[in-house]
Amino acid sequence: MDAGTFDGLMGELDYSMFIVTTAAGERREGCLVGFAAQTSVDPSRFLVCLSEKNRTTRLASEADHLAVHFVPARAEALAELFGGTTGDEHDKFAGCAWQPGPHDLPILDECRNWFVGRVLERLDLGDHVGYLLEPEVSHHGETGPEFAFHRAKRIDPGHET
Repeated sequence: MDAGTFDGLMGELDYSMFIVTTAAGERREGCLVGFAAQTSVDPSRFLVCLSEKNRTTRLASEADHLAVHFVPARAEALAELFGGTTGDEHDKFAGCAWQPGPHDLPILDECRNWFVGRVLERLDLGDHVGYLLEPEVSHHGETGPEFAFHRAKRIDPGHET
C-alpha cells in the first residue's frame, strides 16, 4: 500500500474535533481528539480514540466513564490548551473554566454540547486506544460550527507523536 497516498486522502478530511475528559479519584485529565465517530444508532454507541502516548489515555484506562465535548469553532484557545499541552507538565484545568459533572467528570464550560459515556470496551488500534462508549447523559446547549481538523493541524501536540 502507498502510505503517502492514503495519508493524503485522510488529510483532505475536515471533521469535527472533540475534547475528552476523564477522572479517577482526585486526578483529572483531558485531551483534544480527532479520531472519533458514532458507531451505532440502536443501541447508541460512540468510539473515541486516544493516543497511547497521552496522559489522558493512562488515566482513562482506570476510568469507567469519559466525557466527550463538542468544541465550538470559537474555542481555539481551549483546543490549543487541550491539544498543545501535556498533563505530564501542566494542569490544563487550571487554564479553563469547568464544573464537576456526572461521575465527577470535568465538564468544560466553553463546550455547551457534550455527553458522558460508559466505557464498554477498550480496543488496541495501533498507536491509539479506542474507547467504545455507551452514552448515558448528554447536553445540547447550542448550535453552530465546530472546531475542525484543518484548524487543529496547526496545533503542535503536547506530547511526542
